[in-house]
Amino acid sequence: MAHSAEQLSLAAVPMIAVLLLDAGPGDIGLLAAVQTLPFLLLSLPLGLMVDRMPRRRLMMAAETLRAASLLALLAAALTGYLSIGWLAVLGFVGAVGTVAFSVAAPALVPALVPRAALAQANGRLELARSAAFAGGPALGGALVSWAGASATFVLASVMSLAAVALLWRLGEPPLAPRAARHPLREVQDGARFVWREPMLRSVLLTAAVWNIAWFVLQAAYVPYAMRVLGLGAEVVGATLGAFGAGMVVGALLAPRIVQAMPFGRAIQVGPVVSVFAAAVMASTLVVPSAWVAGLSFFLFGAGPVVWTITSTTLRQSLTPAAMLGRVGALFLTVNAGARPVGAALGGVIGARWGEAACLWLALGGFALQALLITRSQLGSLQRLPEAVA
Repeated sequence: MAHSAEQLSLAAVPMIAVLLLDAGPGDIGLLAAVQTLPFLLLSLPLGLMVDRMPRRRLMMAAETLRAASLLALLAAALTGYLSIGWLAVLGFVGAVGTVAFSVAAPALVPALVPRAALAQANGRLELARSAAFAGGPALGGALVSWAGASATFVLASVMSLAAVALLWRLGEPPLAPRAARHPLREVQDGARFVWREPMLRSVLLTAAVWNIAWFVLQAAYVPYAMRVLGLGAEVVGATLGAFGAGMVVGALLAPRIVQAMPFGRAIQVGPVVSVFAAAVMASTLVVPSAWVAGLSFFLFGAGPVVWTITSTTLRQSLTPAAMLGRVGALFLTVNAGARPVGAALGGVIGARWGEAACLWLALGGFALQALLITRSQLGSLQRLPEAVA
């Protein structure tokens, strides 16, 4: 429910901005940049909270905040006050809830399942998230086309409130007591741990470059699809929905991929597939087809979901239990710091040289991240490493 609410609103907002407010690549890039700022500004403080307080309570507060932002968007749409400014401000507020949820959920998983089941648990969670990615964009495009912005925000709000109700029923083991330390010192401990662990460092750098390239592409795609490829809102939603369909397929195949090859090679699958996906998207400059664009998003979903499952499992395995929130928050912060860079870069490049330049820039970024991970020592990792004490 939480991921469905998020994906529905994320897919609908740029379409509404283009159709109702005549937004261009610069506006879409601005919206994406503002909506990702909470990941950069608040991930580390929230990660510290995750290590200190019940995760369920934090996740419930996060979803309540996101529902409030969606209801405010609904009010703006109904009263005629919808604007790029309001979309940005309320998107920022909703993203604060997304950050808290994103930090708390992975830290909670090791408390609910044994270490041997981490990969399976992460795979099932990614399958649920993939279903949201598959249905959210297509549903968002259909609702924007058929019923307008108001119906989209109503449905997203209902889903977010449903997530709060489901979290209310979730049981959580009590946190182990630990000595209180200065917050900055605890954050430094988490950052030092990641940087000194070569496998986690490689994963972190690869993810940062991937996110820059992805948000360059995201900033340009909706205007590119509507203006250059000539696609309507429904078709754009369907192509974006192919990303979720790919995630579903990738999540279903992930257990077989992990069993069929060394664990380190399984981690490298996603970055390599992303290069092929970016090349397919660039080919729409020659073959302007919705089917080709949809294939690109399908590949972007199928490969990286294997990366998410395997890299999250690696992080949970290597990180001490008392540090899971801070370490996860560091990854989220670095990824988030890359996202506004990519979104802003995509907006500037798209506004000055056109959407095609963004496609080529994204392809170069995906090639770089694949090079980083394939040249790391992860390729020699045969199985999940032992947990750190």
